[in-house]
Amino acid sequence: MDESPDPFEYFFGLPWSDGLPVVTPTPDRIAWMLGGTVRSPEELIGPVPPAFNEATVETVAQHALMAGCCPDYLPTLLGVVEAVLTEEFNMNGLQGTMGPGGPMIILNGPYAKKIGVQAGSGCFGPGFRANATIGRALRLILMNLGGGLPGVSDMSCFGSPVKFTFCVRENEEMSPWPSLAADLGFDAGEDVVTVYPAEGPRQAFDDSSAEPEGLLTTISTVMSSMGMSNSYMRQHMVVALSPDHAALLEGAGLSRGDVKRILFEKARLPLGLMKRGGRFRGAASAEWPGWVDLNDDESMVPMIHDPDDILLIVAGGSPGPNTMVIPGWNNSSHTTSIRYRTD
Repeated sequence: MDESPDPFEYFFGLPWSDGLPVVTPTPDRIAWMLGGTVRSPEELIGPVPPAFNEATVETVAQHALMAGCCPDYLPTLLGVVEAVLTEEFNMNGLQGTMGPGGPMIILNGPYAKKIGVQAGSGCFGPGFRANATIGRALRLILMNLGGGLPGVSDMSCFGSPVKFTFCVRENEEMSPWPSLAADLGFDAGEDVVTVYPAEGPRQAFDDSSAEPEGLLTTISTVMSSMGMSNSYMRQHMVVALSPDHAALLEGAGLSRGDVKRILFEKARLPLGLMKRGGRFRGAASAEWPGWVDLNDDESMVPMIHDPDDILLIVAGGSPGPNTMVIPGWNNSSHTTSIRYRTD
C-alpha cells in the first residue's frame, strides 16, 4: 500500500488553499505554465501586500497552475497582478478591510476573447475555466504572497463570493456602444484589464419597461442604498447592462454617456433618510457634494458624484431582462486600468 501523502490533502493541511483543491505545482507543470509567456521567470512584478512577498513571473505562474489555468491565460493574469499592485488601487487596504470587498477583473480586447474568457450568458457564474481560474489565481496570490488570510490580516466580517473569483470580459460583440476600455481612453483593439474594488453584485430585474424612463428608474433604485459605501463617499460603481437592456436604451437614441448621466441624476436618496442610520454621524462623516443642503432633509444625496464615476459595461447574454449593479468598496482604492502584454 502506498502510504505517501496525498497531494490534495497535503495542501489542505497548509494555509495555501482557498478551501478548494489545488493542482500540485511540480517542476514539469510549472515549466509548462511558463511556456505561456516569453517573459523571464525572474522578472519582478511587485511586492504583494500586506506581507509584501515578491510576485515574479514564476511565482505568478505557480499560482496560475495551482488555480487550474492554461498557459495562455498567464499573460492576462500577469496584467491583472500588475494592475492590482499599483499604488492607486491600494491592495493593502482592500486586503485588510472589515467589509466584503475584493477585486473585480474586467477584460477588454481580442486576447481575452481568444483565450475564452466568457462575456455572455452566465459570465458572473460557474462553468467557464478562464473566468474561474484567472480570478482564483489572483486570490491565491493575495493569500500566499500577500498573507491575506481570513482572521489574520483579512479582517472581513463575512467575506464574500467576490473573494473567490470575479473575472469577466465585456460583451463587446453584443454591445451597441464602444467598449469600457474605449470609454476610459484606450484605443480600439487594445488588450486592457480594469480592476475594480467590488462588493457583491445586485440584480436590477425589469422585464416590463419598454422605454428608458422605466428601466433606468429600476436600475437607479438598485444603485441607491444607504448601506453601501457609495452612499457616503465618492467611488466608482459598475453597472453591467444585459444586451437586451442595452439594446432598449440604444434603440431610444441614448448613448453610453446619456445613460450614465441619467443614472447619475436618478440614483439619489433623501438626506432625512440618510440621517437615520447607515454610517451618518454628522456632516463630517460623509463626503457629499457642496450642493447637498445639510439643513434640508428633503435634499437629495447622490450615490454617484459624477456620471463618469459609473463604469458602464454590457455583459451577459440574451434573452435577459437583467442588469447587475456592483457597488464599490471605500474610496481609498481607485479603479485602475492598464494595457497589458499578451506575449
